[in-house]
Amino acid sequence: MNNYTEYHIMGKVSQVRMKPGCIPKKFECQEERSKRTCSDMEQSLILKKQRFSIITECLNEPEQSSSVKDTSDTSSDFQIVRKNVPETLCKLTADKSVQAILTYKFRSKAVQTKLKSTEKALSPLKPSYKSISTSPFKQETIKKSSPSTSGLCKVARSLFIESEHSESDISLYEPSTSTTSCSPMHLLQVKSSSDCSEFTEEDKKLEAKETISNTIKKIEKKPRLYIGVPIKCYYLIDIIKDEINIPKHHLLFCLNKIRLDSTFYQLSDDYAMSPSYLSKIFSKNVPLIASVMRPFIVSLDSEMIKKRLPMAFRHKYNNVSCIIDCLEIEIEKPSKATNQALTWSDYKKANTIKYLISCTPNGLVNYISPGFGGRTTDTCLVESCDFVQTLKSGMFVMADRGFKHVEQYLKKAGITLVRPLSVETGVKMSKTEAKLTKQVASLRIHIERVIRRLREFCMLKPHACINFKYVKILDEIIIIACALINIQDSLIK
Repeated sequence: MNNYTEYHIMGKVSQVRMKPGCIPKKFECQEERSKRTCSDMEQSLILKKQRFSIITECLNEPEQSSSVKDTSDTSSDFQIVRKNVPETLCKLTADKSVQAILTYKFRSKAVQTKLKSTEKALSPLKPSYKSISTSPFKQETIKKSSPSTSGLCKVARSLFIESEHSESDISLYEPSTSTTSCSPMHLLQVKSSSDCSEFTEEDKKLEAKETISNTIKKIEKKPRLYIGVPIKCYYLIDIIKDEINIPKHHLLFCLNKIRLDSTFYQLSDDYAMSPSYLSKIFSKNVPLIASVMRPFIVSLDSEMIKKRLPMAFRHKYNNVSCIIDCLEIEIEKPSKATNQALTWSDYKKANTIKYLISCTPNGLVNYISPGFGGRTTDTCLVESCDFVQTLKSGMFVMADRGFKHVEQYLKKAGITLVRPLSVETGVKMSKTEAKLTKQVASLRIHIERVIRRLREFCMLKPHACINFKYVKILDEIIIIACALINIQDSLIK
């Protein structure tokens, strides 16, 4: 129906309209139609039925005859039946589309199976001897021995088997008639196999050396990208290597792991070592590298700080000695419930390790604390670490608004805390207070830039999710990163 939707919704329609083409209009009974479609050609289906009926009659006729008659009689009957069939129908029985022509199967006596054989002169197989002048092995007497004749059956002729083998693939070994003594060719084969194993081991060592040399060349071209060392300070790698007495590629591997945090499986291809061995090298060498690079973290010197004080600090905050802040690094969830509770951070909503970092006004790291659980507050962290012992009385320390509870603790040591003013709920800040807060925030941005540069080391990213077994060396890792920051380009230009 063309108006089925109207009928389905309304329940009735004034007139049913059918879609064009759905009702047949042309019928065979129409006079004009019969004249146009009438043809004298018989349908193919009728012709096929006639052919099948004729063939079945011809096939059933010999079965109905008596079994006493000879084969000559049956053949004559078959010919008589075939004569009675009209010529037109006989032609139809030979049509390939019917595929009912029967042929009697018989075996010709002339056809016999033959084995393919070849003469020795035309055989593609090489004889079992080797020229002494062209042989790479030492000269030894090779005695030909016929193969063993023991067996259930003997081969009368050599069968030709198509095979594509090179001269090197054909074994020189010939089985000996004596079972107790070994043939000289067997000894020669054992020697050659041992030599090949030695060659493969030497090739592996050479390949490993080439891989390591290529990796070192790649790092030397872009040391800042791969290990975080500026190209001007690359000579320090040789000094550190000699100081801690480890191979150069071990040192570069440890710095590369800290910088890019690639998996040990990826680094095993660059350094030609197994992932498990690389993990042991990393855990063993990181504390040694940190002990050598710890002096790169500068100590506070009031006179040097004032000489290199940036212009933004010289007007009102020329007494500021350092800027402090905290950073957190995510770790894997510990297995013990107590460790999970100690490392949980409500701020990051993850298990983290927390550090207190301090830098001078010109952007050099002067202090990094040991790691604490993410549950530790900023005030508790400052009181627990030895940061105050590195300061002198009369110094000024700049911090964020979150360190307001540290002010009383620092006053006891004679240290002044510079921070933005606290804002009480429902109280509007005055213009002078807002201006002061903005000035402190603009100067405190230098510690944020230091932390951002520290985050360039992929193992120290906020969501690095460090494996729990490497948490014990995380303090040494962050010391190495801070030392590398200090030898990089200056933050303030």
